[in-house]
Amino acid sequence: MAKKAPTDRTTRISEQIKKDVSVLITREMRDPRIGMVTIQEVQLTPDYAHAKLFFTVLGADSAVCEKVLNESSGFLRNHLFKMLRIHTVPSLHFVFDSSLEKAIELSSLIDQANSTPPVEN
Repeated sequence: MAKKAPTDRTTRISEQIKKDVSVLITREMRDPRIGMVTIQEVQLTPDYAHAKLFFTVLGADSAVCEKVLNESSGFLRNHLFKMLRIHTVPSLHFVFDSSLEKAIELSSLIDQANSTPPVEN
């Protein structure tokens, strides 16, 4: 069964969750184990019951940050409930987005390959 494209409403709610959770993490969370967290993407299930939030972090260990964010998901969901005006506020599941690290690694490999002179036969 093919995945359906997200509807306009789903996209709007995902973007609003992304903005609101970013603000909540910055203003409400006082845990020193998380660094500067950036929410990259939010994927909602069709019934809005679950939201997978992909994030990157600066100044902290990604595994520890992921654990802390998932432990704080109830706190964040409660505050999000007060901010959003929708019937169902999704459960939040945080996942570290390693695509940025992979892109940097790939870019350095390309730079390294381009810096070595070609071998002539």
